[in-house]
Amino acid sequence: MNQLLFERSTGAVSAQAFARLQTSRFVQAIQPAPRLRFDGGEKEVLPEADGNGDGGDDDGPSAPASRPKIWAHQAGANALAIDVDNRLLLSGGVDSSIKLWNLEECPNVAEHTFKPAAALSRKASAHRFGITHLSFYPFDSKAFLSSSYDHHLKLFATETQTVSADFDLNSIIYTHALSPIASHLLVACATQHQTLRLVDLRSGSSTHSLAGHQGALLSTAWSPRLEHVLASGGIDGTVRLWDVRKSSGALGILDMEDSTGIVGTDGMGRSARSRNVGKSHSAAVNGLTWTGDGCYIISAGHDNRVRVWDAATGSNTLASFGPTLKNSHLSNLPLIVCPTSSVTPKNEVLFYPNEKELLMFELHQGRLLKRLKVPGPNIAAVRSRNGERNVKNRITGVLWRGQADGVYSSHSDGQIRAWLPKTAEEMAIEREEDDTKKRPVDDTEEEQRKRQVLDNVYRDLTRQKISFG
Repeated sequence: MNQLLFERSTGAVSAQAFARLQTSRFVQAIQPAPRLRFDGGEKEVLPEADGNGDGGDDDGPSAPASRPKIWAHQAGANALAIDVDNRLLLSGGVDSSIKLWNLEECPNVAEHTFKPAAALSRKASAHRFGITHLSFYPFDSKAFLSSSYDHHLKLFATETQTVSADFDLNSIIYTHALSPIASHLLVACATQHQTLRLVDLRSGSSTHSLAGHQGALLSTAWSPRLEHVLASGGIDGTVRLWDVRKSSGALGILDMEDSTGIVGTDGMGRSARSRNVGKSHSAAVNGLTWTGDGCYIISAGHDNRVRVWDAATGSNTLASFGPTLKNSHLSNLPLIVCPTSSVTPKNEVLFYPNEKELLMFELHQGRLLKRLKVPGPNIAAVRSRNGERNVKNRITGVLWRGQADGVYSSHSDGQIRAWLPKTAEEMAIEREEDDTKKRPVDDTEEEQRKRQVLDNVYRDLTRQKISFG
C-alpha cells in the first residue's frame, strides 16, 4: 500500500488507475456487516413462555422476549432498489408493503439500526399481492416504479408516496427494466405472457409487445450503451436481443453452442446473418444483466449455469463457474457486476445469490473468489395476514452501492443485510468487541477475585523477613 501511495505521489500511477486499484482492493475485502440492521417497526408476536421460562433459540422463530427480533419486512423481503445518488434504498415485501430507507443516516458508523424514512402499507401501496421488482427513475430520485404479482406496474412519487400512474398488464410481472441512458421512457416488463411488454411512461400506455419467446419471461435488461437495445430471458431457455426501433424488434438469439458469434457492421450483428434458433440455457433463464460498459451480457438459468456473452458478436465466451451454483426458484434472479469503470480492465466481479450464500466470481474466468455465508437459520418463520408460516431462507434481491460502498441484499426471512469492505484490522477489532460483549459478568468477577488472591500472596511474601545463615 505504501508503495502504491508513493507511486501515486510521484505520478507513476495515474489518478484513475489508483482509484481502480483501490476499488478492486475494497471489492475483495467485502464481508458481512451484521451490526447494520434494518428495523421496519413491525412488532414480534412472542410465543407463550414454557415452565422453564425458556423462549428457545435466539436465532429461531421462538426468540425470547428479552431479545425481540428485528425485521425490515416481517412477511419477507422480495426486492431492493437504490437511487442514482446512492442515498435512498427502497425495499418491497411479500405483503406488498414498500419502505424507503436513508442510507446516509449513519455515515461511517459500524453499528446502526435503520428506521424507515417512509413506508407504504399494503393498503397505501395499492398492490394486492407481493412486490416482484422495484426501480428508481434512472436520472433522479423523484419517482420510482413497482411491479407485483397482482399484474400491476405502478409509478410512485418518492416525496409524497402517491401513485402517479397505474398499468394493468393482465399477467404476473416478474420483473421490469428502465434504460439507464435512454431519452425514451419505455419500461420493459417480463411477464407470465410469452411476449415482452413495453410500457411508455410518457404517453401512459402499453405501446407494443415483442413476440418470439415460447412461454413466460422471467428476466429482462436494457443495454447501458445502446439506448434502443435490450435482452430478455424466458422459461424456453433462450436469451433474445431486441431493437425497439424495428417493426419486429428481433435481433436474434444467443446460442450456447456458438463460441464464434456473428459479426455485423454495427457491432450488434444486425447487418449480418441473424440467428433465430438455438438455446442459451438448457432450462429457464431467470437472471440477466450487462456489464457497465455494455460489452458483455451475463445470463443465469435453472440449469445451474452462468454464461457470459460477447454483446458485439453474440458469442459464448465459455467462462466456467463450476458446480457450486444453485438456481431453481420461479422468479427473477438478481445478478450484479461491480462497475466496469471502478476496477482494473477485465477484472469485474460477479455477485451471485446462491440461496443462503453470496458468491463472488471473477467474471471472465469464472474463478470463485469468496463465499459469503448468510447468517441465520435455513428455515425462517415469517408472519403475514394469513398467519405464521415457515419459508426457506434465500436471497431475493442484491444491489451495488456506489463505487466501493458495498452490497445490500434482501432475504425471504424479512431481513435486509449489508456487506461492506473491511480491512483485517477492522475485523480483528470487531471480533475483540464481540468477545467482550459475550463475556459473562461472572467470569469477569472471577478473574478479579483470582487477581486479588495473587496480590495478597505477593504482599504476604514481601512482608516476611528473610535471613541468610
